[in-house]
Amino acid sequence: MSNMKALPLLEPAGQAVEPCCPPLTERPFTAEEAETAARMFKALGDPVRLRLFSAVASHEGGEACVCDISDVGVSQPTVSHHLKKLKEAGLLTSERRGTWVYYRVEPSVLASMVRLLVIAPAAA
Repeated sequence: MSNMKALPLLEPAGQAVEPCCPPLTERPFTAEEAETAARMFKALGDPVRLRLFSAVASHEGGEACVCDISDVGVSQPTVSHHLKKLKEAGLLTSERRGTWVYYRVEPSVLASMVRLLVIAPAAA
């Protein structure tokens, strides 16, 4: 039995991104929207995960080898655990190249999180 999991496809450049949830100020969340948003923010609620997510997001080229981001003050197995949690929350994708795994932040996730937290301008 394989433990392989299909990764979501990245959005093609220039294609509109469908957010997971409406902006907080637009309307109350449905139960499903709240679950989706909570899963993302819960994954980022751990300081080590937030550091790893930031390291990947800010890395040159938009992706990072695990070998370049594992210096966050915890053991390698713990780094792997946290990266797995970020992947399960849909915040990262990964690709194995030889012996190394490269991580990339899902552009649609960043766009979705930004839209979620943006406060709409007051109606005139």
